[in-house]
Amino acid sequence: MANEKKGNYRTKRVFVNNIDTYSSKCIAKFLSSCVVGGSLEEAEDDGPAEDEPTPQDGTFQIVGTVSNNEGRNPSFALECYSPKRDQLLPSLLECDVVVYNISEHATAELIDEATWAISALHSDIDSFASQKIFILISSVMTWAMSKPADPNDPEIPLTEDDYRRKRHHPNFKEHTNAEKTVLKLGKTKKSKLSSYVVAAGVQYGMGENLLHYFFKTSWLGEFARVPVFGPGTNVIPTIHVNDLAGVIQNVIDHKPKIHYFIAVDDSNNTFEDIVKVNRLSQTDILLIISSLLVKFVNLRIEPIFLKETFNLHWVSEAGIIDNINRVVEEYKLLRLLLPIRICLLGPPAVGKSTVAEKLCKHYKLHHINLKEEEAVNGAEQEGETVLSGFMNVIIIPAGRLSDGLVYRIMRDKLNSTPCRNHGFVLDGFPKSYDQAKEIFYDELDYPRSKMPAYNKKIIPEFIFSLEASDDFLKERVQNLPESVAEKMHYSKDEYLTRLKKFREANVEDETVLNYFDELEIHPEHIEVNNAVDPEYGAVMEKITRLVGRPRNYGPTPEERDEMERKSVEETAQRLVLETAEWKRREAETAAKMAAQLEEWNRHVTEVKRQEHELLEARSAPLRNYLMNYVMPSLTEGMTECCKAKPDDPVDFLVMLLFLFYKPH
Repeated sequence: MANEKKGNYRTKRVFVNNIDTYSSKCIAKFLSSCVVGGSLEEAEDDGPAEDEPTPQDGTFQIVGTVSNNEGRNPSFALECYSPKRDQLLPSLLECDVVVYNISEHATAELIDEATWAISALHSDIDSFASQKIFILISSVMTWAMSKPADPNDPEIPLTEDDYRRKRHHPNFKEHTNAEKTVLKLGKTKKSKLSSYVVAAGVQYGMGENLLHYFFKTSWLGEFARVPVFGPGTNVIPTIHVNDLAGVIQNVIDHKPKIHYFIAVDDSNNTFEDIVKVNRLSQTDILLIISSLLVKFVNLRIEPIFLKETFNLHWVSEAGIIDNINRVVEEYKLLRLLLPIRICLLGPPAVGKSTVAEKLCKHYKLHHINLKEEEAVNGAEQEGETVLSGFMNVIIIPAGRLSDGLVYRIMRDKLNSTPCRNHGFVLDGFPKSYDQAKEIFYDELDYPRSKMPAYNKKIIPEFIFSLEASDDFLKERVQNLPESVAEKMHYSKDEYLTRLKKFREANVEDETVLNYFDELEIHPEHIEVNNAVDPEYGAVMEKITRLVGRPRNYGPTPEERDEMERKSVEETAQRLVLETAEWKRREAETAAKMAAQLEEWNRHVTEVKRQEHELLEARSAPLRNYLMNYVMPSLTEGMTECCKAKPDDPVDFLVMLLFLFYKPH
C-alpha cells in the first residue's frame, strides 16, 4: 500500500485568505511548491485514507484574497479574489481546499468572515461534485487559561485529548466560537465537506512578524540588554511558520479522521530561556518576546495527534533556541540585511571624514577612523575604542603600540558583530600595501601565496579614492579655522610633511590601491572640488549611485507599501496644493491684468480729455477772429444774396463782399 501512495496526484485548487500577510503568505508560498500527495510518501502504511485521491500529475494551485488591494499580487498565486462575500462565494465553491488563517492579528471581521465561509459552503453542500476540505488555522491562545493536565505535576503537558478541558483567554473567545462552528459543520456530511482546526503556537521564522519589531531594534543596537518581563518562567508554545505550513499540507494530503490538531514544536521554552540564549550567545540578533505574549501565555502543551498522524519534515522541531542560527539567517536573507563595506582613501584634507560621516548616516554604517594621539585623557592604557552610535573612532596613542597590535585591534573591530552585520566605512586606512595585507588576510589561508589571501567577510567591497591637486588641498587647509587646523594637525609644516609623505607612498609599485586592484576590487577615482561643491553633494551622488540603495535595514513589505501609500497621498496632496496655488496665481494675474486694463482705460480717457481741452484752447483765437471780422460781413452778404436771389449766388456773394468790404 505504501508504494501505491507514492506518485503524483491531481491538481488541487487551494484558497488561502490574506495571502499578502506574514503567516498566510508563508503557508501559501510553501503549498505552491508542493506536489499534491507529497507528504504521503514515507508515511507509514496505516491503510487507505478517507476518499484518497486518484494518482494523477498535479500540484497545489494557490488562490486567495489580499488585505491590501493597492499592493502587488503575490507571484505564487494563480488568482486573487475580491473579499466581497457575494463575489467571493462562487470562487470558494471552485476550490478543493479552503484555508482561513485567524492565528495572528485576527480582527472580529476576519473571524466573522471565516465562520461565514464555512457556513456558506455548508449551505451548498449538496451541489459539491467532490469532497471539499475546510481548514481553520487558529491559535493556542484558545488554550491559554487551561489548567495543567495534572495539578500535582505541572510538567505534564496538555494534549489534544484534553480538548474538552481547554479554556480560552478572554481576548480569544471569538476564536473559540469559530473553532466550534467549523468542527460542527464539518461533521454533517464528511463525504462532501470535511473540516479541520489547527491551533498554532506563536509563529517565528522567515523574516518574522510578531517578533519583527524586537528583532529590528536589537539588530540596530537600540537595547543595551534584553529585558525580561516578569519572572520569565512562563512557557511559550512556538512553531516555525514553515512547519505550520507542513502541517496544513499533511492535513490536505492525509484527510485524517482526527479533526483538531495542536501545532507546536517540542521546545517548551520559557521566556527566560529564549532571552538567555540570545543574551549570552554570539548570534547576530538578540530576540525579545512581546510583554503582551509573556503576560498571556504560560502553556505547556504537546501535539500528540500531529506526530502520530502526519509525516512532517520539520524545519525547527526543537524550537527557536536550538535553531536560532537558522532563524537569524532566514531573517537576514528575507529582510535583505546585507552589510555594506566601504573604504575611503585619499590625501590628507581632501574631505574623507566628512564624506565618511555622510555615508554612515545615509547607509547606517559604522565609521571606523584610526587616529593617533599623544595621550588619551592622560591615561596610560595601550589603546582605547570610543563608540557612540554608529561612530567608531579607534584612538591609538602615538608611538606606544606596535604595528602588529594596531592591526589586531583593527581586525577585531572589523570582525565585530556590529561591523559584520551592518557594515562599515574605513576612513583613510589602510595607508599602504603591507598594512592592507596584514589587516585583511585570512588566518585560515596558510601558507600565503603570492596572490594576497584575504578574508571575504571583512574586505571592503567598494573602494573610493578621493583626489585633488596639491594647490587645491593647500588652499583648503589655509582656509580652515585655526582651531580646526590645530585639532587635525594641519599646521603649515605638519600638513606639507603629511602631504609629501602621502604622495611618495602612492607612486610606488605596491600601493594600497594596487592591493585592491590585485583582488579585482577596482577603486573608483572621484575628483573633489570643494569650491564648486562645498557640501560634497556631487561626491555623495557618485558614491551612492555606485553602492546602490541602503541594505543594512530595508523596510518591510508592509512598511514599503505604507511608504508608497504615503508617497501617493503626498503626491496627490502636493498636486492639489499646486493646482490650488496655480489657480490662485491665475486669479491674481487676472485681477492684476483687469486692474491694469482699468487703469489703462482711465489714462486713455484722461489723455483724450486733455487733448480736447488743448485743442479748445488753441482754437479760441481763431474763433474770436472769425466771429469779430468774418462772420458779420459774411452774414450781411448772405442776407443780401437771399433778397436778390441771383442766378449765381457765389459770384454775387464774392462781388458783394468785394464792393462793400472795408479793411480794418
